[in-house]
Amino acid sequence: MSSVPLETLPLPLKILLIDDHPLFRCGLRMALANALESVEIFERNSLEELTHLSTPAPDIVLLDIQLQGLNGLDGIAVLKRRWPRVVIVVLSADDAPKTVQRALDFGAAGFVAKADNARSIVAMVQRIRAGVPVWDPPADAAAERHPRLTPRQCEVLDLLCHGLSNKLIGKRLNLSENTVRWHVQALLAALQVASRSEAVFAARRVGLIH
Repeated sequence: MSSVPLETLPLPLKILLIDDHPLFRCGLRMALANALESVEIFERNSLEELTHLSTPAPDIVLLDIQLQGLNGLDGIAVLKRRWPRVVIVVLSADDAPKTVQRALDFGAAGFVAKADNARSIVAMVQRIRAGVPVWDPPADAAAERHPRLTPRQCEVLDLLCHGLSNKLIGKRLNLSENTVRWHVQALLAALQVASRSEAVFAARRVGLIH
């Protein structure tokens, strides 16, 4: 398929691996380190952990979908806002076509099923590193006017529009306050605004709420 070329990434290549399975992270880290030259690999077990630990700006993020707390799809917008030039590759045990498409629609540059061997992930990283196109996002004006939100983000947005604090939203949805904070940041990034009040206004303007 036709795609927009990516820039060739600089050396050393910085890879951030976000997955809550230590054995999987360990195996993938070893595979990447053995197959790639001049690479630095950092590990985190959740998106929330990025709040507490200093993390260098990565070139590539390998992101699991099913994470404790904020899941991968909900976190893509936050990662893009924090590091606008980062390339995100989603990893998932669920490789159903609709799951793949959702990951790409939310801004992932690529998708690799966890059932594939490590060589598939290494090959994806090598293509991105070399600036080889991976996927061409659709030029859809309607999609630009109506940001894609996950079901959880829609729930948080609804409560946010009712004026609830992060703490109260967390109680309503049985989420930690820190996880709610990440969801709010994802909403701000998706709506391209800087505050909660702007998010409410933008959501009403594009018809996400009434």
